[in-house]
Formats: sequence, C-alpha cells, structure tokens
Amino acid sequence: MTKEQLHEKTLGLCARLIQTQSDSGQEEQIAALIAQEMRELGYDEVRVDACGSVIGCLRGNRPGARVLLDGHIDTVPVQERERWSFDPFCGTVADGKLRGRGASDMKGAVAAMIVGAAYFAESCKRDFAGEIYVAGVVFEELFEGVAARRISEAVRPDYVIIGEASDLNLKIGQRGRAEIVLETVGKPAHSSNPEKGVNAVKKMMKLLAALESYRPQHQENLGVAIQELTDIISYPYPGASVVPQKCVATLDRRLLVGDTPESVLAPIQAVIDRLRADDPQFSARVYLREESKTCYTGETIAARRFFPAWLYSEDDDFVVRCFEALQELGGDPILTHYSFCTNGSHYAGEAHIPTVGYGPSPESLAHTIDEYVLVSQLKRAAEGYAALIGALLG
Repeated sequence: MTKEQLHEKTLGLCARLIQTQSDSGQEEQIAALIAQEMRELGYDEVRVDACGSVIGCLRGNRPGARVLLDGHIDTVPVQERERWSFDPFCGTVADGKLRGRGASDMKGAVAAMIVGAAYFAESCKRDFAGEIYVAGVVFEELFEGVAARRISEAVRPDYVIIGEASDLNLKIGQRGRAEIVLETVGKPAHSSNPEKGVNAVKKMMKLLAALESYRPQHQENLGVAIQELTDIISYPYPGASVVPQKCVATLDRRLLVGDTPESVLAPIQAVIDRLRADDPQFSARVYLREESKTCYTGETIAARRFFPAWLYSEDDDFVVRCFEALQELGGDPILTHYSFCTNGSHYAGEAHIPTVGYGPSPESLAHTIDEYVLVSQLKRAAEGYAALIGALLG
C-alpha cells in the first residue's frame, strides 16, 4: 500500500462510515461494514463481542507487546436537522472538508486507525514484534469506558491509543465525569392548603443554595473539578394544584485524578446532614446515577455513572516515544489533555494501562451542526497512527 493509497482508502472508508447512521445502540450496520473492511485489508482476526464492538487483529512475525487503538463507532443523534446546510449523512467532500455526523467525533479517526494499522503492518511486511488491535466500540457516547471493559478483558493490551479528536496533538490525560443525583422528599397536599404539606422543590432550593458554597479543586494540567446543575424536575409533573412530594436534580461533576465516588459524595452528604439537623422536615439523599441500555446484540450494558480521570507525565517513556514519532511527521504537535471524558476512563483511569490520545479535528467540532473533518488532517492521522504503532512496538 503506497502512501497515496493509504490516504485514498482512509478517505473512502470515512465517507462510508458517515453514510451509515449509527446512533448509540444502533451500531449493527456500521459494525458489519467495519468487519468487512478489516477482512479486506488483511486483518488476521476479526470478531464482534457480546456488546457489538468490532475487534480486528494484525499480528507481527515475533511475539511482543499488544497495542490497542480504540475508536467509538456510535454518534449522538442528529437534532434540528433543518439547521444543517447539507445532509448529515452525505459523507461528501467540499472545500477540503469531509462532511457529516460523526466526521469529527469520531468516524474520521476510526477510518484512519483501521487503514493506518493495515498500512503499518504491510509496509514492514509484518516484521514487527507484537500484535495490533483496532476496536470499533459501541455506546461510548452514553457510557464512557464501559463497553471498553469487555475489550480490554479480551485483548489485554500493553498500550492504548484513544482516537478522540485532538487536532493531531498528543493527549496524555483527561478529566473524568460523574452524574450526581440529589433527591428531596416532601409531603403532598392541595396547593390551596400548602401548610398541610412539605414542598420538596423548596427543600431542593435550600439544598442547592447550600451547595453553592462548593469550592472546586484544581489540578495543574487538568484544571477545575466543576460541579454544575444540569436538570431538575418535580413529582408529580405537571403538578396541577399539588404540592410536589419529590424533587430530583442532577449535578454534572468533572473529576480530577484521585477522585473517588466516596470523596465526591461525602461533602454533599455532609451538607444534607447539616440541613436535616436544622430542619426536621428536611429529607434528602445523594447518589450516583445508575443506568442500563440494551445493545443491538441484545446484551445489556449497565454502569454507575462515574468515569475516572487520568494523567501521565510528559517524561513517561511511552509518552516520549509517541511524541517523538509524531514530531518526525511534522506539523508541530504539542502535549496536552482532553477537556472531556473518553474511553480512557477505563483503560487509564480504571485498568491503569499506559494510554495516549490522538485524532484528527479539534474537540470543538464534536456534536455540532454541520460537523466535518478536514481532509488534510484525516490523511495525516492515518500516517500518525502508523507512526504511533511503530513507536510503541519498538
């Protein structure tokens, strides 16, 4: 495969991936397309796991380390389609941009990984020590790192490359994410006689006001541990002439390295305990949201919504090797960190597998109207993945 063929195959595959709609839980068609492409590119093994993620393997001529390239194949749904200036699933090129839902997040990276890995293996005639795995992962948009648990159990990688958008820079960390649920309980009554009830919304207002004193922690590189109210609802709803008996609110908490479920919930529980001591009618609890969904295979995927942060040093050997490999390609890459959550929450945050992130497109294009990936970056990413594989397999 020549470099020109590498670019052509990557562009063509990315277009087909964009043209194949793959909302979370509906990835069956794109998984089949990826499996077929891997086989045509000469992958030694291609399989689909219980959740529906596709895993392809390329083996070297000698035993060695296992490198896993991880790219999710689900996308967020297209909303406000009338605001798009083109068909969200067109997968066409205009003005140097390959356009469509998932182009940036992250079908461009998935295409570049699949073809780039095959290019590396073919270019050296399999004369490398180790194994290369490329995984097209389901349900990442809703459960960062959960389907990835099945993949790392099966592959047992020594290194992981996350393909989330990095503007072709090398990412060596990310903040994590937790969804915290606050629940206040009142006593229903007719709203014409509110004194006979206990208004759960008013109790929630008191709790939220007390939590405004929260002072987020800060870590160099990763930034601030944000805790932000994202939704609130009362029950019954709509509450026609009824004092609400329950109120539920959600806090989006951005995690730093070292945060645990216990350390995140304990300060909120302390506020609840204080309010309860001051107000006998105050009743509340706090917990992490738990959720389950059904994969297209019929398998249930479930998780407590706590996805840890991770961070590596610029001086770590595998980071140095990866960064030097990208520098040799040109383009002046920098070492930086993701501001959002990725499957790295499992690989690095839970399993402590050495992990970096690298992908085409800036983070700001994810989930946007008129999403696109620059063709120039897509081509460079395919070369970049081949270079990173070479760096990690020595």
